[in-house]
Amino acid sequence: MEKMIFQIEINAPVAVVYDNMLGLTDEQSYKAWASVFNPTSFVEGSWDKGSKIYFAGIDENGKKGGMVSKITENIPNELVEILHYGFLDGENEITTGEQVEKWAGGTEVYQYEENDGVTKVMVTMDVVPDYKDFFASTYPKALEKLKEVVEA
Repeated sequence: MEKMIFQIEINAPVAVVYDNMLGLTDEQSYKAWASVFNPTSFVEGSWDKGSKIYFAGIDENGKKGGMVSKITENIPNELVEILHYGFLDGENEITTGEQVEKWAGGTEVYQYEENDGVTKVMVTMDVVPDYKDFFASTYPKALEKLKEVVEA
């Protein structure tokens, strides 16, 4: 896997950015920026440290799919660390096998830093080569959408 880093500055206090990025007060704010990856994106579970969480969407056949993950750290307004360890296939968790082994142990980290009312969001994630181009083009657009949602 390769580490990729994406960042953006948002004209809002860190607490507002953190809340909107995770969809804590309104899950629609998460869905809005995550829709750039998949129009049906949603999150199921808790952002609390130690919790299992699904990053999911619905495919063209109406089947749920996505990542099975664990929140390994959550320091509000500072840091969220996510460990991806499996896939969702409908209601089934797939945590072993060749596809899973490519991603197993991959992390996604959100870091937040506020300076004079402007919050810098930095996302660091592990990516398998097959998805490098997808994330290189899509993650910056998703962060722009987050900025649009927060600053609206």
